[in-house]
Amino acid sequence: MRISSLLSACLFKTVFAASFGEQISDSGISHSFLITGTKTAIIGEKCEILWEVKAKSRDGEVLPNGNVLVTFANEVKEFTRDYNVVFHYKLAEGNKEISTAKRLENGNTMIAEMGAKPRILEITPEGKMVIEVPVKPETSNTHMQIRMARKLANGNYLVPHLLAFAIKEYSPKGEVVRTIKTDLPELGGRLKKNWPFTAILLEDGRIMANLTNGNKTVIFDKEGGVDWVFTSPQCADPCGGQFLENGNIVACQYGSRGDAMPDAMEINSKKEVVWQFKAANFRGVHEIHVLTTNGKAAGGLR
Repeated sequence: MRISSLLSACLFKTVFAASFGEQISDSGISHSFLITGTKTAIIGEKCEILWEVKAKSRDGEVLPNGNVLVTFANEVKEFTRDYNVVFHYKLAEGNKEISTAKRLENGNTMIAEMGAKPRILEITPEGKMVIEVPVKPETSNTHMQIRMARKLANGNYLVPHLLAFAIKEYSPKGEVVRTIKTDLPELGGRLKKNWPFTAILLEDGRIMANLTNGNKTVIFDKEGGVDWVFTSPQCADPCGGQFLENGNIVACQYGSRGDAMPDAMEINSKKEVVWQFKAANFRGVHEIHVLTTNGKAAGGLR
């Protein structure tokens, strides 16, 4: 695979020698991964910091060419490993925040903006807007309008709306073609504050979602019913996540507090925690992109 050769060529170029946190796994799982949030960094399998931007961030991914696409509150930047910025988008005037960005297969970048004009955009590498999709978050609370929106293979967009308690699928024209509700009675209703943060369409048509203040990771069936739920005392505001190729789920724990709670963890289909990342005196992993597992390139959906 192309990404395997790129990982071996450029992923392990150590920029910082500092150690950050620890990885815990009874089965010997060790990941390298990008985290965004209160820290923006690529962490190696031995918890060494391989690359870091000294700024808070919202979303991020390591691209197949080894560059790092990072979403900040008011801009999106693509960095080379030498910190050259090769793509830059600034928040549109009139809006207030950017929640997420994702590089598409055609080279464009999908960006979600929040504010008076909540919308999904597609921006070319040259900075030209080619698609604009208005969305309906059902709130004027800017910060709580949109989270980890993603474009689907059918051309639609899957958008978590926190205070609407809904994951909505939009057509390119802005039409809502499907709604997955997260305030279902079997999840505790609205009192449990099951705000959707991450929504990932799985290959079988189900949707994996992290529900922040509800402290749950859920898989919904195609009709929007609850198929699988994970919650535990270790769940603390699960935000970003990744559905790995082996069927396990890696979920950030943005609200982890104290050394006893993980900042990210991997859960298998049996609801067993098989891997944890912990960093002392730290909290605030917003999104994660797992890059390798025990020296091999990691895949999956995110």
